Amino acid sequence: MTSPSPNGMRAEDGFFLALIIVVSLGFALVIRPFFAAILWAVVAGIVFAPLNGALLARMKGGRNRAASLTLLLIVLLVIVPTIILAIALIQEATLFYGRIQSGEIDFARIFEQFRASLPGWATALLDRIGLTNLDAVQRMLDGSFRASFRTLAGQALQIGQGAFSFLVALGVMLYLTYFLLRDGESLARRVSQVAPLRTQARQALVGQFVVVVRATIKGSIVVAVVQGLIGGLVFWGLGISGALLWGVLMGFFSLLPAIGTGLVWVPVALYLIATGAFMKAAILIFCGLFIIGMVDNVLRPILVGRDARLPDYVVLISTLGGIELFGFSGLILGPIIAALFISVWNIGSMMRVSAPDDGDGSATLSPQQGHIT
Repeated sequence: MTSPSPNGMRAEDGFFLALIIVVSLGFALVIRPFFAAILWAVVAGIVFAPLNGALLARMKGGRNRAASLTLLLIVLLVIVPTIILAIALIQEATLFYGRIQSGEIDFARIFEQFRASLPGWATALLDRIGLTNLDAVQRMLDGSFRASFRTLAGQALQIGQGAFSFLVALGVMLYLTYFLLRDGESLARRVSQVAPLRTQARQALVGQFVVVVRATIKGSIVVAVVQGLIGGLVFWGLGISGALLWGVLMGFFSLLPAIGTGLVWVPVALYLIATGAFMKAAILIFCGLFIIGMVDNVLRPILVGRDARLPDYVVLISTLGGIELFGFSGLILGPIIAALFISVWNIGSMMRVSAPDDGDGSATLSPQQGHIT
């Protein structure tokens, strides 16, 4: 019996590699319509895995029951409140838009009132930078963040118009989440085993992926919810109309470091000053600086620590870029990709440094060594 020639083996290996690539691309095209549902299912499975593990320990091996109870808690604590908030937000946004259409809210008049209330040097400064009227302000916004926000608004509109598609995607997400909660550890081991990486690098990368996802959710989404809630309550307490809408906007803008919620409360505070409501303006500025603004500085380090904390400029660019490419899912997908990019390079550099010390040509690296600094 003759052994196959090296050339034959190389040809067979090359054909099989090409087959793997073609089949993988075909599978990616098949699941592409449910990309967002799969992404959020993976995120939910990772974030709620500790809760599922705690329930599993109490139920003594009842994996199905633990996964079902965890999924029920996800629905009651996350899905249902989110849907209720979305319905209320759509209603409030509709009322707000109606007030704009009827002329009850006239942004041009508000801007002129604001200009008129400014001292001469401030008006001259606005004229010098081209902010002479509301149209000029809108043209400046077009060159910065407006395109990304328009993309997000388009995604929200699509969800509102395609309720059936949204319900199907939600069902797929919950269905997949159940199996990820029940069989997540075995699936992770299977994926890890087939990955063409060294054992140490594979363990470090998988560990870092879990850390990044949890840190992104805790450090971004949770902080955004808290800041939006506090901001909405402050607006409601001051009697500012559309408190729910402004609170949701502050929660969204809080995902952008440095500028964050100030994109909402600063213009409103200036409007209150322009209309003579100095006490309300002072309260709003105080709450914006020392309550809403400090939530990020206090809460994020507690929730995230230093495991996967990205530089602010990386978060800003990756969030805006993620929204532009992936729509609403880009809010978390952008920072996750950026964090994994940094992690992979950190892991690679550490392996190159440690490789000569092992003597056998393999590097040693613990899963915790690939953290982001």
